[in-house]
Amino acid sequence: MKSWGLCLAAVLLAALAAGCSSEPAPEHVAAASSRPSPAAPPPARASAAAPREIPAVLMVEHEVDVVAERDGEVMQLSADEGSKVEAGTALARLDSRQVETQVEQAQADLKISEYNVKYNEAELHANQSRLERARLMYKEGLGSKADLDTAEFQAKGSAYDLESWKANVEKRRAELKALELELQKTRIRAPFGGVISRRYVRQGDVVTKGTKCFRLSQMSPLLVEFQVPETDAHKPGAGQAVKGTLLSDPNHWFDARITRVSPVVDAASGSYDVTATLLAPSPELKPGMAVRIVWPTPSSPHP
Repeated sequence: MKSWGLCLAAVLLAALAAGCSSEPAPEHVAAASSRPSPAAPPPARASAAAPREIPAVLMVEHEVDVVAERDGEVMQLSADEGSKVEAGTALARLDSRQVETQVEQAQADLKISEYNVKYNEAELHANQSRLERARLMYKEGLGSKADLDTAEFQAKGSAYDLESWKANVEKRRAELKALELELQKTRIRAPFGGVISRRYVRQGDVVTKGTKCFRLSQMSPLLVEFQVPETDAHKPGAGQAVKGTLLSDPNHWFDARITRVSPVVDAASGSYDVTATLLAPSPELKPGMAVRIVWPTPSSPHP
């Protein structure tokens, strides 16, 4: 009985080992093989890089310091800061009394010279008539050779005197013109139309030639000049549109169009100047304001 029990246990252990080593069913293998594989990552797509902001300042084509053209005391001011003036408007007047006196004297001297020209013209005409009579009388034997020579000398002398006085008239006119020019210099005038942005002198100041008296600004068109690196892939061109914003108010935008691109590159910075004209700028925009030009950059890939 004991040996029979041992045989039965051995048979059961062999059957259990055979059941644990069996392969899975074919349908289970097929179901496992039909599952989808993980999706491949999408290719990198290009997106615009953040634009570069280039600092700049609003400017105008014409802005100059108007200077005194001669020495003198400021007798009168006709314009102040904020005044709108036209080209040729008198901004101030210097003491002109001495020059006015010199102009009056020069005018009188010119009149004297012109009268002497008229007198010598009449004298020449009379002496030429005497010369003709002397020639006729000498030819008829009624006059001497000495009388003829005297008449010729007087006629020639009158001609020389007339030319001398004519030259004197031209000299007096040149002197008068120079003094009138000096008189004009006692008026400090606007070279072009614009707005007085600064006044440097006061009434009673004594100025010398070259002293700054006013700063005159042409308010339009408004320009902005900025620098673009030579290596920048985005090249500017005339007519290209750009945008900008105020440094003090990033929400205040303006449009501009490129009008000039410098043909040379600044060796120190490796960039070239670009000038753009603002299109219909708002009244709040004024020369000298700090701005930023939004300059586009080329597309760059995102991973």
